[in-house]
Amino acid sequence: MSISQSSGSEIALDEAKKLVETFKYKFPEQIKASFVGSESLNLILKQEGCIGVRIYYGYDAVSERLAPVLVGVDEKGEDMSDGIVMDKLKPCPQYCDPTSPFFLEK
Repeated sequence: MSISQSSGSEIALDEAKKLVETFKYKFPEQIKASFVGSESLNLILKQEGCIGVRIYYGYDAVSERLAPVLVGVDEKGEDMSDGIVMDKLKPCPQYCDPTSPFFLEK
C-alpha cells in the first residue's frame, strides 16, 4: 500500500467515537486529543514537495503524557526531517471542546 495526497478515509461519527472511547478505556490517564493551528500546520504542508503529514506518537517524560510529533512527508513517502518538525501541540484536557461528541468525560 502506498501513500499519496489523498491518503486517509472518512469514517462515520459512530466509528470515530468508538475509536476514541476504546483509546480512553485503554489509556485513561492520557490526553484525549491535541490541537494544532492551521498556520502551524501549513508551515509543514507548504514545504516544497510535501504531500502530507506523518504523526509520530511521542511521549513527554516530564509531563508524563503523549506528545504527538508532526513531520512533512514527500512523494516518496519519506519524512522531511530536514524541514519543519512540530511538537508542543495544545493538549486536551486543558484545551478541550466539552460539547464535542468525542469529549467523553468519565
